[in-house]
Amino acid sequence: MKFAYRFSNLLGAVYRQGNLSFSKDGNAVIIIIKYMNIYGDNTSETLPVSTTKNITCVGLSPDGNIAVVVDEDGAAMLVSLITRATLHHFHFHKPVSSIRFSPDGRKFVVTKENVALMYHAPGKQREFNAFVLDKSYYGPYDETTCIDWTDDSKCFVVGSKDMSTWVFGAERWANLIYYSLGGHKDVIVGCFFEKDSLDLYTVSQDGTLCVWESDTELDGLVLKKSQDKPKPPGPGEEEESEEERNEGEVIRGKAGAPKEKNTNNVRYKQRSKHFFNKEGDFNNLTAAAYHKPTHILVTGFASGIFHLHELPEFNLIHSLSISDQRISSVAINSSGDWISFGCSGMGQLLVWEWQSESYVFKQQGHFNNMASLAYSPDGQYIVTGGDDGKVKVWNTNSGLCFVTFTEHTSSVTKVTFTSSGFVIVSASLDGTVRAFDLHRYRNFRTFTSPRPAQFSSLAVDVSGELVSAGAQDSFEIFLWSMQTGRLLEVLGGHEGPVSCLCFSPVQSILASASWDRTIRLWDMLDSWQVKETLPLSSDGLSVTYRPDGQELAVATLNGEISFWNPQTATQTGSVAGRHDLETGRKETDKITAKQSAKGKSFTSLCYSADGESVLAGGQSKFVCIYNVKEQMLMKKFEISCNLSFDAMEEFLDRRKMTEFGSLALVDEGAGDGDGVNISLPGVRRGDMSSRHFKPEIRVSSLRFSPTGRSWAATTTEGLLVYSLDGSLVFDPYDLDLDVTPASIRKQLRLQEWAPAIVLAFRLNEKALKQEVLETVPHEQIPVVCGSLPDIYVEKLLGFLAASLEKSGHLQFYMTWVQSLLMLHGQKLKNRSVLTILPTLQALQKSIQRHFDNLSKLCDFNMFNIRYAAALSKQRGLKRAAEEDKGGEEEEEDEELSEEMSFEPK
Repeated sequence: MKFAYRFSNLLGAVYRQGNLSFSKDGNAVIIIIKYMNIYGDNTSETLPVSTTKNITCVGLSPDGNIAVVVDEDGAAMLVSLITRATLHHFHFHKPVSSIRFSPDGRKFVVTKENVALMYHAPGKQREFNAFVLDKSYYGPYDETTCIDWTDDSKCFVVGSKDMSTWVFGAERWANLIYYSLGGHKDVIVGCFFEKDSLDLYTVSQDGTLCVWESDTELDGLVLKKSQDKPKPPGPGEEEESEEERNEGEVIRGKAGAPKEKNTNNVRYKQRSKHFFNKEGDFNNLTAAAYHKPTHILVTGFASGIFHLHELPEFNLIHSLSISDQRISSVAINSSGDWISFGCSGMGQLLVWEWQSESYVFKQQGHFNNMASLAYSPDGQYIVTGGDDGKVKVWNTNSGLCFVTFTEHTSSVTKVTFTSSGFVIVSASLDGTVRAFDLHRYRNFRTFTSPRPAQFSSLAVDVSGELVSAGAQDSFEIFLWSMQTGRLLEVLGGHEGPVSCLCFSPVQSILASASWDRTIRLWDMLDSWQVKETLPLSSDGLSVTYRPDGQELAVATLNGEISFWNPQTATQTGSVAGRHDLETGRKETDKITAKQSAKGKSFTSLCYSADGESVLAGGQSKFVCIYNVKEQMLMKKFEISCNLSFDAMEEFLDRRKMTEFGSLALVDEGAGDGDGVNISLPGVRRGDMSSRHFKPEIRVSSLRFSPTGRSWAATTTEGLLVYSLDGSLVFDPYDLDLDVTPASIRKQLRLQEWAPAIVLAFRLNEKALKQEVLETVPHEQIPVVCGSLPDIYVEKLLGFLAASLEKSGHLQFYMTWVQSLLMLHGQKLKNRSVLTILPTLQALQKSIQRHFDNLSKLCDFNMFNIRYAAALSKQRGLKRAAEEDKGGEEEEEDEELSEEMSFEPK
């Protein structure tokens, strides 16, 4: 097995905080969580860039090629959206509230605290420092909140929490250096320039819109001829930092317009004032966006309502409630047709087409921790269950959730697929086990116990007929029939909560792990009797069967993983994995991380598809892969480097330690931000309305894909998917001096197809293997397959399974697969199930995906043809009726003319 797995996608955490941005073409939404996610064309892509803290804002260049990403501490990254690579790192040393590129792409403005910093935008040429400070603008007395530029990049406007709005010149204009505007009684949420004008719109949190009119056009701005030397700071003014003196010009503004002798300075007057809030003060305005070409203003409120107004007349186009949580961010695409909304409280991302009043895109993650996951038998889908009581099904190809089941009323503890792949079973703390149908998307079975019980474990047998669930309060295991829904048996015997259940893949035997330090094997065919009892050294937390059913792996509370033979009930080996967890120290811990690690353990286990390795995760930021035969650690994956979570670092930061305790435990801010919060009952707003906490990093569940190409983990970060990336690995097989690309192409020119394939697979380069296969003539495929050595048949099948998923040469690759299976099927069948099964499942996944896509396309075409045929038939009948009617009229005219001709004169 190769361990070249790399992080490929983040599911489950759709939106948490920060601003939304549309791509240049307006067809994709760029959102930020801890990673950068791009949603578009019914797919989700996670960029392979991450920061050490949660990302708070992102600035996208006008050409859509680069983005500046800033985290909570002010650490910034310059990211290329073309190569998906990090180009430069920079630190602003303070939290950044907003960032915006100028329309010409030459400058960008960053607001931190009460300062606006203008930087030269990174150019196409290579630079030692991509962030060069141009000017520093001082003016607001409180934190700045929002930025907007004029269309010609001559001026920009900044809104502040001190209820003022400041207009600054990007250059040293003689008639506009700075200008401050008041008129509001609350925090400025948005400020927007009118198209090709200095006219302004400002929106505040209390639902007030001010329309400002300028007496000067953009063409009326005059460049100052001579630059004055900066004066030394007066009393009460801050002295410039060394960075500002060396790298940028400093512009300091005072309230009101600058008083100079020149009377042609730019002046503003308030043209009108409008009010949104008619319901009351509690419905705060939280987000705003303005589309200049169409003059559409979109405003989002704390109650989940959004308004569309046409400016400057303030005509309401429509108002709609899209959520019961506050709208955190709003963005409009370049054409003005689509509006995206982000709701951090529920983790929602919505794209709304306002003209047709319909959803273009709608996604929501689990807004609490995810507790469990399971792969479908073909590896196409992942089902997750969360503490919010929801069961969600995700497509592994697109990364999107396509169905959500909300029948559970409490936390979902376990989820699993049946062997058919069309039924999902979930257990919950609400005392029910539910079965969901993926054909009709409904809950068709609900299993309950005679006495209310909280189910913490779940398993379904291979046939899909028996459903078992373990209770954590009554220490019993319940068995139901899937067909009838009746309770078949209650298995008693455990003296502690049942922590995990697992059916054997080849026999009707159920393994149960419990806190009573035993593993019990129950025979489903022999009156549900206990077949064997395996003693453990500590409390059992997790148990899993090897895919061939010949081995059991058990995780215990003392941090060990033990391996057992279920036939002989003997232990075959163990791994002491406590030291591999490397747990961190929480901010409230009184003991060191080394001491607290003694109480940590693995809580989730999973065998790889070939059964050679075990994947283990638990109360740590690491996931470990162990080789079962050698009983040694093969690789450790660090699932997160996000310091916004607790227990990430081994040692506490001594700089935050005081005689009164750690400064990290002190809440900062008003308490109504976008952070994780729990509202107190009966309080609608105010400083005391929320309690902030840092979630602890941990892995709650792990699963390997049946195809063996990927594995997934539910963590505090979200649902992380790691997949094999063949392009990063050079892994030749039986390499020799004669095995070169030149010798392979020489065999192709000589039309020696089979030797060319063998050489290509010995070199094992993907592009070369594809070139060789696609060079073989279609009619020669059966002959080549018949002459291939047996050892290369499985390798070729695996390559065909991976290529078929993305290739458009469907019939060509299907011919290869059919010929290989027809000629070598019996030999493959006689081999070990573990070696060939992942390859066949990957092949089935690829074929099934093409089948689904083609069947949808064929159905669509068939319906269109039927519609066209019915339409033409209807038109034919209509034309025939018109011709009949015309013929009758002609006959009547002829009869009438004949009658007139026979009349006597």
